[in-house]
Amino acid sequence: MFNLKFKKLFSFVALSTLIVSSLATESFAKKHPTYAKKTCNGLIQVVIHASYGGGTDTTARMMSIRTRRTLNTDIQVVGKRGGSGAKAQNYTLTRPKDGCTIMALTESHLYTMARGKSNMKIGDLVGVARAMEEPNFIVVNAKNKELSNIKKFIKRAKKKPIVTGIASIGGTEHIGMYTYSQAAGVPFKAVSFGSGAQSLQALVSGKIEATLLNPSEAVAMIEAKKIKPIILLHDKKMSDFKKVPTSYEMGHEVKVVTTRGYAVLKGTPQSTIDEISKGLVKAMKHETFATYLKGAGLDPKTSPAGTEVWDKQLKENYKKAAAALKGLGLTK
Repeated sequence: MFNLKFKKLFSFVALSTLIVSSLATESFAKKHPTYAKKTCNGLIQVVIHASYGGGTDTTARMMSIRTRRTLNTDIQVVGKRGGSGAKAQNYTLTRPKDGCTIMALTESHLYTMARGKSNMKIGDLVGVARAMEEPNFIVVNAKNKELSNIKKFIKRAKKKPIVTGIASIGGTEHIGMYTYSQAAGVPFKAVSFGSGAQSLQALVSGKIEATLLNPSEAVAMIEAKKIKPIILLHDKKMSDFKKVPTSYEMGHEVKVVTTRGYAVLKGTPQSTIDEISKGLVKAMKHETFATYLKGAGLDPKTSPAGTEVWDKQLKENYKKAAAALKGLGLTK
């Protein structure tokens, strides 16, 4: 009898909640018409370049949960895989400049553009919102006493180049280590393993001497005392790694970050850009996305950023990447 009454009560509460939620959403939609309703028929495409289920896809879907409400629209995540972002870029270029197509961006896109492997140029884009910014560590094998801190690391490198694992030639780790080597005078020898996971495995087994990892990739092995971060390539310390010095503390103004963000085509109306930016940032500061960021060890107060901050950072990151790729002999 109790179970029956409980089920009836639960059904009533659930139905009431659904009705209230539907009415609230309908009321919200009427009071908050957006460009998406007027221009996009209530559907925005978010174009990703990576596999469904991967980090870029997961971030886009987490972002879209509350953005559906803040922009009063449905959101469709569209995968255009291939060419390290080239297919996603070329597809986006075919779309109208109306804000109905938003491209998800990572550093891979910048490298692809800088190497001329797609039709898109950095000037074709306006960054509307940054979702996350994760700095990178230089990490070494925890048992390697010769490289146990950054001062020893630099001293040893001057005698013999540091054997450094990278995921791919011209990728984030390769560019990051090159940029730091130029600032700190640290010769290195890059060994490509095809993925960050394989580089990490090689470091733990002692096959290489160092690699670059962001905290979410490194934390498990750090806690297991298999690897040790010796420097954070950023201008600010991380609260969970206060003892790890930053590159700026060492006098080397180098920032190597893994970012995820969103952009639209240049020529999209400024009012639309501002509306998208405001809607995405509001959605990503909500508890739903904030919890996702915290799970990656990131601060939801600082990771999401609007168009003014993100577009500037996007262009600066591209400029740095292009310079590094040229220095590495990977572009003309």
